[in-house]
Amino acid sequence: MRERIARSDPVKVVLWITLLAIAVIWVTPVFFILLTALKSKPDLINTGAFGLPTEIAWENFTKAWDRGDLATTIRNSVIISFIKVPLGIFISALAAFALTRLKVPLGKVALAVIVMGAMIPVQVALAPLFRLVLNLGLINQYAGILLPYIAFGVPFQVFLLTAYFKAIPRELDEAARIDGASAWGIFRRVIIPLSVPALAALFVLDFVSTWNEFGMALVILQRQDMWTVPLSLQNFKGQFGNNYVEMNAAIFMSIIPVMVVYLLLQRYFVSGLTTGAVKG
Repeated sequence: MRERIARSDPVKVVLWITLLAIAVIWVTPVFFILLTALKSKPDLINTGAFGLPTEIAWENFTKAWDRGDLATTIRNSVIISFIKVPLGIFISALAAFALTRLKVPLGKVALAVIVMGAMIPVQVALAPLFRLVLNLGLINQYAGILLPYIAFGVPFQVFLLTAYFKAIPRELDEAARIDGASAWGIFRRVIIPLSVPALAALFVLDFVSTWNEFGMALVILQRQDMWTVPLSLQNFKGQFGNNYVEMNAAIFMSIIPVMVVYLLLQRYFVSGLTTGAVKG
């Protein structure tokens, strides 16, 4: 027993060192964003990106809040993200349930067509997407950005949820049917509760992706009062240069909602990723 413990200790040490190194790599950019945000412009020039500030410039955050109109842009991002992400995942879960648990004609063909949608680059679709949204009269409207967001998010989500739903034993469906459950009852009472880790992982990934999306928002949300957080960073660009200290302050404030969502769901997020890996 002692020999096994002695052999496993070096492995654990190497594992912890590796995890610590990865954590440092991921945290370092956030640290330098905060470090830059706390400097004055002369400090940034004199000390560079890696030097400590000689005096903490808290006013950068209030100036960035006003200049970037973050009260408006964060509100828009919150509205769009908290409508698009749950609605998109719900639609994807319904599609994955139908393709895996119900007898759908040409189900495999339908799945292949849906998954092929994930291969379409967003940049290629921007021009026809703008024309379509313009013809529908949805430019500078929440619906105009929500519909494309959901459409481009569904293929990847259906692909992941289909694989996850297939791993849930069908005997549970049969037991639920014996108890009188309909297809909707099986979806709501069996599939969804067992898929909470996968759904939470998708929620975090999709929330981050939606919050940071720039291309479609730039094309569809042209009025400044409809801008999302990534678009607000344009306010920090001047004719003769960029205001990096205020820009980094705005970036740091804009990532706080994403960090809160991740911290709230990180237990389910890790569980969903590891469960998916075990189930193949």
